[in-house]
Amino acid sequence: MPSPQLLLLADTILIIHVLFVAFVVLGLFAVYLGYFLNWRWVRNRVFRIIHLCAIGYVVGQAWLGAVCPLTIWEMALRAEAGAATYSGSFIQYWLHSLLYYSAPEWVFVVVYSVFGSLVAASWFVVRPNKRAH
Repeated sequence: MPSPQLLLLADTILIIHVLFVAFVVLGLFAVYLGYFLNWRWVRNRVFRIIHLCAIGYVVGQAWLGAVCPLTIWEMALRAEAGAATYSGSFIQYWLHSLLYYSAPEWVFVVVYSVFGSLVAASWFVVRPNKRAH
C-alpha cells in the first residue's frame, strides 16, 4: 500500500481513537448533567452498558500495562509509511496533542481508575432504566 494511503489509514485510526476517548469522557459528563436536566436518554441501559464497558476496557489495559491496540495499529501504519511519529498532517498533530500526554505510567493508572470509579458510581447515582420484560 502506498505511503499516502497508509498515512490516511493511520489518521483515520487516530480519529477513531479520539472519538472513543470523547465518548468515554463526555459520556460521563452527559450522564451527570442529564441527571440534573432530566435528560431521559442518559438512563438508556444500552448506552450505559457500552459506556461502562468502554472505561472498564481502558482501566483494565492500564492495570495490565497494555498499550491500546488503536495506538499500536496507528504507529505501525506510520512506521510502514516511513513517517516520523506525529509529524504530519494538521489533523494528526492536533488530535495527537489532545490524546497523548507525557507522564509516568502510574499517573495514567490512577487517573483511569478514578475516572472508571466515577463511571461505575454513575450507575448507582443516575440509575439506568430497567430492562423491558
